[in-house]
Amino acid sequence: METRADASAPAPEQNEPIGRIVSVTGSQAVVLLDRETAGRDASGGQRAELGTLMKVQTPTSVLFGLVSALSVPVPSQKDGEPEIRVAELELVGEIVGRDGEGGRGFLRGVSIYPSLGDPVRTATAQELRQVYLRGSESAVQIGTLRQDPSIPAMVQVDELLGKHFAVLGSTGTGKSCGVALVLRAILRNNPNAHVLLLDPHNEYASSFDQAAEIITPDNLQLPFWFLTFDEIVEIVMGDQTDKEAEIEILAELIPAAKSRYAANRGREKGIVLKKRISDVGSFTVDTPVPYRISDLLALIDLQLGRLENKKDLAPYRQLRARIESISQDPRFGFMFGSLQVQDHMAAIIGRLFRVPVGGKPISILELAGMPSGVVNVVVSVICRMAFDFALWGDGNVPITLVCEEAHRYVPNDGRLGFEPARRAISRVAKEGRKYGVSLCVVSQRPAELDPTILSQCSTIFAMRLANERDQDIVRAAIFDTAASLLDFLPSLGTREAIVFGDGVALPGRIRFDDLPEAAMPRGRTTRFTDKWRQAQGEEAFLEMVVERWRAAGSPVDTLADMEAEHAAVAPADEPPCTAVGTAPPPPPGPAPAERLSPAAAPAGNGARQQ
Repeated sequence: METRADASAPAPEQNEPIGRIVSVTGSQAVVLLDRETAGRDASGGQRAELGTLMKVQTPTSVLFGLVSALSVPVPSQKDGEPEIRVAELELVGEIVGRDGEGGRGFLRGVSIYPSLGDPVRTATAQELRQVYLRGSESAVQIGTLRQDPSIPAMVQVDELLGKHFAVLGSTGTGKSCGVALVLRAILRNNPNAHVLLLDPHNEYASSFDQAAEIITPDNLQLPFWFLTFDEIVEIVMGDQTDKEAEIEILAELIPAAKSRYAANRGREKGIVLKKRISDVGSFTVDTPVPYRISDLLALIDLQLGRLENKKDLAPYRQLRARIESISQDPRFGFMFGSLQVQDHMAAIIGRLFRVPVGGKPISILELAGMPSGVVNVVVSVICRMAFDFALWGDGNVPITLVCEEAHRYVPNDGRLGFEPARRAISRVAKEGRKYGVSLCVVSQRPAELDPTILSQCSTIFAMRLANERDQDIVRAAIFDTAASLLDFLPSLGTREAIVFGDGVALPGRIRFDDLPEAAMPRGRTTRFTDKWRQAQGEEAFLEMVVERWRAAGSPVDTLADMEAEHAAVAPADEPPCTAVGTAPPPPPGPAPAERLSPAAAPAGNGARQQ
């Protein structure tokens, strides 16, 4: 429920002063607290606490500051002796006009500084509303203020999404609940949104009721020809050490395979293309046009037939063996298991980015069931497609991309991760807002996250962070006069956060609202004692676990193992293949048509590529 501040409201009641200004330096002020009121929790909320919003009346405005430090410079030696009690304020903004009646509302920054001796009071509930509840049609409530739980914590959706945001916090702090809560609040007011959430732990499916399109490896369609050359090399080669020859061959044959597919399609339509197979025309390794794996294997076989030196055969054989093993692996069915190569690009993009929305404004891509070696590639493809779709769509369909466990894909160490994924996410972070692509970065280890990505996030929800390096990274990303609030990071409670940036009227400490039990993400901490009170010793349970384990497919073996397997069925001095153009044998396990539900698959699937 949105609450608006009324600038024409009567002047707020004046709390009793709790101290007076004794020093002013730039954006800070020092308050000498009255002994009688410094520690009192009166009905008006007159208590100096860290993070409390205080006010100072100047001749032309009401000035506001956050308590950043409390101290007793000279403690008394005996009980009852007077002490000097001091509070330090970070001056954050003002309401212009006597007693806040200026009509312009709360403004960040300070135009009139307080004078020595000016009385200091705690802000009343009405003033807290004037400061924190900046009126806006796009504002949504996500929680309440820590200083006064009756004041809702609001975020400005356009500012939040238009300039990217981050949710940071150690595991177990309620980070996933916070992400789900923010997205639910946004989708509630924006039912025609376009949100894609990358879910590495499969924990968000229950958080959005019927408003989410759940995409799993079983119903995902992401054809291999969507991939750039770097991405297909990562899939096919994996560890690229000493694979220069195979990579060079792949770079030469992929454009030829695309040209062969285009020529065949032209003949099917009665168009005669006067081109040789080797004439790749305008196709490059990165051109997003279809081609067949069988055409690629046939071209390898063609080259093998032309080579006479046995030493030159090894790279081709190794490349062929690896392509066959990957394309027949059931775990890669969402890339290579399509029954027929057809151009479903529009349908796939529409499903991922919810165009049309169809009552489901968010799609959740569950990554936990994918091979670890392919997850980075999938993230790279999705982020690259999001940017390109927004670019070529002239920003008419704004997209929000939520990247959970972002430190996996854009790590601080450039030697880790997958460079194309890092490049794709960086491009969204740096240029996405110009074309209507917003990025939400979620991470439990800010110190392991590329600082360039974090620096592009104009709004940050910082939850409890115990690690000192993580705290330092967050401090480095904050450019705000209220950065002293980050001192709360080690002691924040569960589902509490310090919020900074353009998405909120003023930095503050908030508590996220409670989620319904049914909408809680699945990633909550396991209750060991509850589970251990229940007997799980049945053999049927073990059989079920083993079947699910095996259904995911076994990992691709090393190249030596694959070569040994192929050597067992083909002579060592002949290419390990059947006739040119023959379709590879079907993969083990259920057929692709069985793995992909008809409702989830794009229209047009036919027979396996030939």
